[in-house]
Amino acid sequence: MQVKQNQELSDKYNEYVKKVTKTTSLPSNMFHAFLTGGAICLIGQIIMEVLKARGFSENHMNYITILILVFAAAVLTGLNIYPKIGKYGGAGSLVPITGFANSIAACATEFKAEGMVMGLGCKIFTIAGPVILYGLVSSAILGVIYYIIGGMPWIS
Repeated sequence: MQVKQNQELSDKYNEYVKKVTKTTSLPSNMFHAFLTGGAICLIGQIIMEVLKARGFSENHMNYITILILVFAAAVLTGLNIYPKIGKYGGAGSLVPITGFANSIAACATEFKAEGMVMGLGCKIFTIAGPVILYGLVSSAILGVIYYIIGGMPWIS
């Protein structure tokens, strides 16, 4: 008796899930991701071309472009625009560097309940903290390896 009731509830639940779950098309999702990621990269390339036309060196162009894209993504996240871009573009909005900026800024925007100091000061490192930690540790390890290998004349 109990097993039959559980099966009926399970069937009703599965039917409800099928009814409310949004179905998506893989080709459509791929197209949106390609379009969004491509648009972000196109904007980056336009910024680089403008900087190149103004006489910046290649290194400076790269750094300034990254700064502009990260800043723009953080501002758009704060204005609640980037999440809409992410909803439309899926992985296309997450892969470029702007996705990382969005993930950090999104954590920082959730500070309201805890206040400015404890909320913003702590929430912003929810994502950035581990990335910075592992980035620093891995770069230190690779630096030591490079130093050791760099002293060996047969490896260049």
